[in-house]
Amino acid sequence: MIRVLLADDQPLIRAGFKALLELTDDITVVGEAGDGAQAVELARRLLPDVALLDVRMPLLDGIQATRRIGADPELNGVRVVILTNYALDEYVFAALRAGASGFLLKDIEPSDLLQSVRVAARGEALLSPSVTRRLIEEYVSTPPRPAPVPGSERLTGREREIVSLVGRGMSNEEIAAHLVISEATAKTHVSRSMTKLRVRDRAQLVVFAYESGLVVPGGRG
Repeated sequence: MIRVLLADDQPLIRAGFKALLELTDDITVVGEAGDGAQAVELARRLLPDVALLDVRMPLLDGIQATRRIGADPELNGVRVVILTNYALDEYVFAALRAGASGFLLKDIEPSDLLQSVRVAARGEALLSPSVTRRLIEEYVSTPPRPAPVPGSERLTGREREIVSLVGRGMSNEEIAAHLVISEATAKTHVSRSMTKLRVRDRAQLVVFAYESGLVVPGGRG
């Protein structure tokens, strides 16, 4: 059973999401919050598998709440997914930096919502290659380049190459085809890279690829 925490300051939206999620046999809503501070408190108390957080909430917004959840070692198993009204909301990349596993549009189709919760619960990132590329274009290339982030020295040459391809928005299947290796081998390299870099999921690996300089916005990486 996948345990979900819902956080949105609009009760009607929470009720709608809850009704959809509980139509299935494998998902249950264990808690609801009307602001970010309450969401963090409930995450600590309930330890949900997935926390769906609205990006704009009182007291603490979704990004601040995500940052607090991500910083708490006891909440390492909680996957945060940000809810937004816009495909490229101004807060999306900040949410990924804060530790979110991805984001969903509030007008998502019901079947896609259920599948997305399952994906997040498995520890996978809710970022398709096309969405990753758009995020990179809009939110990484526009701000000034941040200072290089340490950590890439822990990677082998092949792992650095793999991480740069993840940062460019490639799936494991695309990486395998690009490097002429098996998809299982590509997946293993991705998993090892995440372990060495101590990142939660693929979304965090994308952030690392850009902030470390392994991939340069607008360049080939």
